[in-house]
Amino acid sequence: MSYLHSVPPHDILAHLADHDNKSILRFITCGSVDDGKSTLIGRLLFDAKLVFEDQLANLGRVGPRAGANGEEIDLALLLDGLEAEREQGITIDVAYRYFSTSKRKFIVADTPGHEEYTRNMVTGASTADLAVILIDSRQGILQQTRRHSYIASLLGIRHVVLAVNKIDLVDFRQQVFDEIVADYMVFAKELGFVSVQPIPISARFGDNVISASENTPWYRGPALLEYLESVEIAPANKESPFRFPVQLVMRPNADFRGYAGQVSSGRISVGDPVVVAKSGQRSSVKAIVTHDGNLTAAAEGEAVTLVLSDEVDASRGNMLVAPASRPFVSDQFQAHVIWFDANAMMPGRSYILRTETDSVSATVTALKHQVNINSFAREAAKSLQMNEVGVCNISTQTPIAFDAYKDNRATGNFIFVDRVTNATVGAGMIDFPLRRADNVHWHALEVNKIARSAMKHQRPAVLWFTGLSGSGKSTIANELDRLLHARGKHTYLLDGDNVRHGLNRDLGFTEADRVENIRRVAEVAKLMADAGLIVLVSFISPFRDERRMARELMDEGEFIEVFVDTPLEECARRDPKGLYEKALAGKIANFTGVSSPYEVPENAELHLKTVGQDPTALALKIEEFLDRMMEEK
Repeated sequence: MSYLHSVPPHDILAHLADHDNKSILRFITCGSVDDGKSTLIGRLLFDAKLVFEDQLANLGRVGPRAGANGEEIDLALLLDGLEAEREQGITIDVAYRYFSTSKRKFIVADTPGHEEYTRNMVTGASTADLAVILIDSRQGILQQTRRHSYIASLLGIRHVVLAVNKIDLVDFRQQVFDEIVADYMVFAKELGFVSVQPIPISARFGDNVISASENTPWYRGPALLEYLESVEIAPANKESPFRFPVQLVMRPNADFRGYAGQVSSGRISVGDPVVVAKSGQRSSVKAIVTHDGNLTAAAEGEAVTLVLSDEVDASRGNMLVAPASRPFVSDQFQAHVIWFDANAMMPGRSYILRTETDSVSATVTALKHQVNINSFAREAAKSLQMNEVGVCNISTQTPIAFDAYKDNRATGNFIFVDRVTNATVGAGMIDFPLRRADNVHWHALEVNKIARSAMKHQRPAVLWFTGLSGSGKSTIANELDRLLHARGKHTYLLDGDNVRHGLNRDLGFTEADRVENIRRVAEVAKLMADAGLIVLVSFISPFRDERRMARELMDEGEFIEVFVDTPLEECARRDPKGLYEKALAGKIANFTGVSSPYEVPENAELHLKTVGQDPTALALKIEEFLDRMMEEK
């Protein structure tokens, strides 16, 4: 018979009510590789008798890892659930555990220590109130310790437990502990933590995990569990402005229209006024609907459906907010960005930016500086490499609604998603909108693209010639330009070399400069197409992302990609400018096809193989394609 079956019903209800009223502490464990994060949480759960018998039996079946703890039960396996984690003896994914003591409820995220899995540490830290940062007593403070501490601070964590682990392996010496604590306090003073509680710990043997250890008589502070149960975390500010990101519009029938989502901050009551963040439309709350019945009010964290008194346009991606304190709505802002991907972040490259409810195309317009993880100094950089942190200016294709991250975690964060792989490549915390975005508005013109095109008796188009240096792009584009001009067409040819003498003379040939080179030319081509011209763009443009960005700038069907396909060997044989000889000799860096990659188009409208072909014949082939396309329109 269980305990709950043996107590009176009113005691059960009182017990459940008491459980519901306990405060919740969300915390993470982080630090460098093999500092004992999983073992510490496993030990805490085991010694506090919060592990079920079947879980222990399962650990017995898994068996100890050879060389890990001899024949002891490996408590890290309570957290390392993936087969790969158990095989390698490392944490890869974030492992969440929920437990409760007589004083408090806990949600712990055990995060990976490997630099490769920093993104998972960011995931765990994004909702945490406190970080348990482990340090191996034998190793001291490492780069990953600094990185995780900085990221924790950046993500709004203000309370830290400095768990100096494996103190048994240094004979429980106070001097080792004191030196590590002193070193940590020196660099952590810049991170804005409200509290840092150092604790000497042996996760393997349980010293100072749930109770004071006799092996550290010189330590007079709390044990880990004692501190976690008592640390005061500032409660969520119920007076903060109301924010309700719309997740779904509910229309079960013609008589009901509700906006489903979760209250991100503040509270709302029936009758309260609200504003649609992006449009400024006003209404009031008619009803607050839940699965269990209607409510009179809802607070932060509650998932509800709001029924408004008026018909408003508030689809997914928008936000219902308090009229007196509205969020920012802008398409330009500054943010701190943590980069996850092996491919570097490039200013000018297009990504998908996703907030809690919105998804838009976005570009990093400027990388203002990179943050040195060791010194926290701001350093100039042209790109962000994997696990680096930088401050960026970001431009989105359409305005989004947001708050500064320091004011609201839920509405101030975003992720970057790669447009091709759909992988999450970065995460960001918004600092503030760029005020110039508020002062720059699109000016409606009386004479538009349709009028200009009609006057020229043609439809605008952008023919984008891409291929290796020496492939024949400029020759074919120039011949096509001559043919179209002879027919009275209004054209303009943008050639890579020519543009670099003027508009792009300040750019080199690094990957970042190549991205910016194409971004500028694409914008110019867009303006020329708006003028009604047929624009011929002849650039190597080696990266698919930038060619895709250029395509998306143009109207539907306006962009024609022409892949001028010439083998590298043939281009090197032709070598009209003598560049391949220098590149192969190592005298030219970042040369496409030799020391820098060329990404072959996957779905070009025209694929021209030039070997054995006459440039005029190829130009005529493009002209015929263009005529057919114009007739279809």
